[in-house]
Amino acid sequence: MPKRPLLLFFCALLACAPHVQAQKKPQAKPAQAKEKAAPASKTRAGVRVPAETLLQIIQAEDERRWEDSDLGKLLSDPNPSVRARAALAAGRIGDEGAVAPLGNLLNSDRDETVRATAAFALGEVEAESGAAALTETLRLSRSPELRARCVEALGKIVAALPEGRADAKKRIGDAINSTLAAEQRLKQPNRALVLLGLTAMLRARPENGARTVALFLASTDARVRADAANALARMRAKDSLERLRVMLATDADAVARANAARALGAAEDAGAFEVLAQHAATDTDVRVRVSAVRALAQIKEPRAAEPLVRRCGELFAAYKSARVGGAPNPPEVNELLEVATALGRVLANSNDERTLTLLRAAREAGLVAPEVETALARIAPTQYLRDKGVADFVAQASRRGAAGVTWQKVSALAQGLGEMAGVTSAQVGNSVVTLQADAQIALRALVQSPSTPPSALPDLLRSLAAFKPIDLAGVARAALSNPDVIARATAADILSTLPPEPDTARVLAEALPRALQDETDDAALSILGALSKQTGAEVEPAVKSALETTTDYLVRRRAADLLRERAGGPAAAERRVETVNTRNHREDYERAVARIGKTVRAVINTDKGTFTMELLPEEAPLTVDNFVGLARKNYFNNVPFHRVVPNFVVQGGDPRGDGNGGPGYQIRCEINEVPYNRGAVGMALSGKDTGGSQWFVTHSPQPHLDGGYTVFGRVVEGMEVVDRIVRGDRIRSVTITETKGK
Repeated sequence: MPKRPLLLFFCALLACAPHVQAQKKPQAKPAQAKEKAAPASKTRAGVRVPAETLLQIIQAEDERRWEDSDLGKLLSDPNPSVRARAALAAGRIGDEGAVAPLGNLLNSDRDETVRATAAFALGEVEAESGAAALTETLRLSRSPELRARCVEALGKIVAALPEGRADAKKRIGDAINSTLAAEQRLKQPNRALVLLGLTAMLRARPENGARTVALFLASTDARVRADAANALARMRAKDSLERLRVMLATDADAVARANAARALGAAEDAGAFEVLAQHAATDTDVRVRVSAVRALAQIKEPRAAEPLVRRCGELFAAYKSARVGGAPNPPEVNELLEVATALGRVLANSNDERTLTLLRAAREAGLVAPEVETALARIAPTQYLRDKGVADFVAQASRRGAAGVTWQKVSALAQGLGEMAGVTSAQVGNSVVTLQADAQIALRALVQSPSTPPSALPDLLRSLAAFKPIDLAGVARAALSNPDVIARATAADILSTLPPEPDTARVLAEALPRALQDETDDAALSILGALSKQTGAEVEPAVKSALETTTDYLVRRRAADLLRERAGGPAAAERRVETVNTRNHREDYERAVARIGKTVRAVINTDKGTFTMELLPEEAPLTVDNFVGLARKNYFNNVPFHRVVPNFVVQGGDPRGDGNGGPGYQIRCEINEVPYNRGAVGMALSGKDTGGSQWFVTHSPQPHLDGGYTVFGRVVEGMEVVDRIVRGDRIRSVTITETKGK
């Protein structure tokens, strides 16, 4: 679940190898130098980790230190709680050097909880070298928990393997598949293994795996049925379609129905049209309705237009009524935008006047959204640029000092104009040339307008780039001087897709020093990525400057990787091993650990009401400490929920409001075993260890997020408020309470 949806490629580029790390900050004294009363951590068995040892582990984890830490020694500590906590830390750090000692722990430790944690940790390291120990333990062990964690870990490892390791992918995938199939044949299957195994299957995607997954659609356990349907949806499988239709029609569990709808849509099952149309309009749970709407857009059935248009009319009427009643952002917006998106796909190039009238009326009624603009552009591309609402706004926004030009309006319009890049002569005839030229003129006018808000520039640049104009490199190079860090990052991302040019290499090298001084590292990372595609003499000195002048770990990691790639092997930079630059010191670790054993809650007051999150300091002490610190500084006050995806998440914490902002620093991931059930609170990322201030709450179970994003809380009161939140609703305040005892 990414912090910055348009920068997902960072996840691959910034895989967290622990060498060439950021320059050292003044650090606390060694853990043994200061004995201070701090709460100890407690495992599920109730045995505590001594406070000083826990502080030592957390600091090593935060600094991503494996080789020069004492974690390896702690794996053989007499206290099983210490061994388990050290194993978890080794997995979080992700150094492949920990695989062998973790494998020994998995094979030989006397404590079952320690062995299960070692299995979980091996999955977090994601190294193929850990698969043999996991597979062997899975074959020999009869421990339900241990077997479940082994299957989970194997799923993570196989998902991380490169395409060239096809044999290993098959071997590990087959092991997962056969284990799950054997479990299905038992009268009393291991529930934990089944649930984790279903998630492992969607990650591994073994041959014939969908057939095994489909067997669990008949489970008497609603969560198992739901997870099986979820796995089939993500595997885009066409197995058991009739069973999925029955599940959507009759299952008592809303999540199972919603996931059945998703699976039918992913399979493009035209035979499910009737049941999908019924539940898109009448199901009592909004999660099922939006899943059915999305499925109708996927099945490529022309008859889907009629029920979608009818539903659009119903929702728009409810929206207008709520607005008249004083609701500025009615809950109906979430569903209405889903229907608009579906209509744009089902009625593409149809010029359907009834739908166009509805969508234009929604825009005029104050619904500013890219979903509305892209639907209008898809349904009637030749009319879109002549649309009075579009033409008037472009003219207004292009004038200096224009009033009422919000970044949300410009961004939505940019995405609508960008749809013209995909229009073909087969759709609109010879007018396609004029249509695309006019769209580019409008986009250029908005890019160049002094009235255009900086936050709208990224979408404008991306939409213009979709047309591949001959001067795209020049436009992107000019944008590298923009004051907005995300605009510069977007410009660099565009340049990275174009052939290398001397002018591009020079401008990127000149832009890098400024980017290294930014509060956030978005532009610096993107510029380094673009420099990696250039051939000029400026490239290597510029990359070396990034390695030598910044303390940002992610930037240094990327710079070191580029230097190694250009050298064709290990570079001198690779041998410079330093600890990760961290903001935390001894007192920060002590404060975070002091919350363990307390009840820590955050009361979130929003435009839609109040909900309460219980934070989890034992599972994610530094993530909780970061959130608490920001909340107590009123950081979240008046910040919008910038991302709402019905039946998935609501996401907030970005002061920019566009999904690209943060506090100006990153925190480490603290991946744990808490699952992403309904109401789980997670830290948003754009790659490992890129968390900051953005967080999300899940509407329904999201098992594919398990072990990938830090869970640091759960909603314990007011989940119905979370369900009503719409994009643009604001957090009014966050109140933190800490009380002794659980």
